Amino acid sequence: MKIAAVSYLNTAPLIQGLEAWNDCQLIRAVPSQIAAMVQSDQADIGLASIIDYTKPHKDNPFAPDQFILIPAGMIGCDGPTLTVKLLSQVPLSQIKTVHADTDSHTSIALCDLILQKQHNIKAAFIDHNIQSGTATPPPNPPETLLIIGDKVVTSSPSKDLYPHQIDLGQAWNDLTNLPFVYATWMCKQSRIFDSESKASIIAAAHILERTMLKNQTRIDWIIANHAPAAGWPIDLAQKYLGELLRFKVDDRAKQAVQTFLTMTAELGITPQVHPNWLDLSSSPQQTPSPALV
Repeated sequence: MKIAAVSYLNTAPLIQGLEAWNDCQLIRAVPSQIAAMVQSDQADIGLASIIDYTKPHKDNPFAPDQFILIPAGMIGCDGPTLTVKLLSQVPLSQIKTVHADTDSHTSIALCDLILQKQHNIKAAFIDHNIQSGTATPPPNPPETLLIIGDKVVTSSPSKDLYPHQIDLGQAWNDLTNLPFVYATWMCKQSRIFDSESKASIIAAAHILERTMLKNQTRIDWIIANHAPAAGWPIDLAQKYLGELLRFKVDDRAKQAVQTFLTMTAELGITPQVHPNWLDLSSSPQQTPSPALV
């Protein structure tokens, strides 16, 4: 089973231990690449940006409704995210163009939605490659910047340069009183049409879910072993992974996905697509769990 996941700190609670599962090949990639990897069979299951469930992009040009969502784990928040931020040198009312981190698709759609819904602004979005470990330098930094992932902590420009900032997770929560789901596990819908293939996907999904639940009991260990290498201060990583992020797909998370995709469709950001979640209630195959080490 080829599993594609993001290489940020926030995925450690979902994937720590999977590499010890003999039947798993763990593939690391940035969020914007994973849906295309699943679509092209480079990966069987991917932790993909939620917006890629519906919207074709230049680097994954496939039709909507080609995936099924797997409720075995997610990257989400129920308030501030910390690592998805809009930074601006000018007041929000003056924003016309956003230079957007190319690592994400969902954050761009969320930013577009927040600017339209909360600030009555329809901004243009321009791809902007932000390398990990390098901040956007003067003398000509973009006037407005959308930045995601570990780079917000390790590479973000100073607040003096960008005094106007929005945490997009908090902005979504203020707007809807719901959590936000940035990414969840997905596979191709065709994988569940064949009974043998479906059984393999469900068995893998149960392993992914058990891995996530087990890792929730040892967040401090995960932080101690992953935060320094990712450039995170331990205390900030504890707040981030232990308090701000959500990893379990519950009913509120599913409602949030439905609300987000409905709102983006109403604004013309995506086509209207109903979330289709894989039913994990059937018994998994007797596939051993990975040794969670």
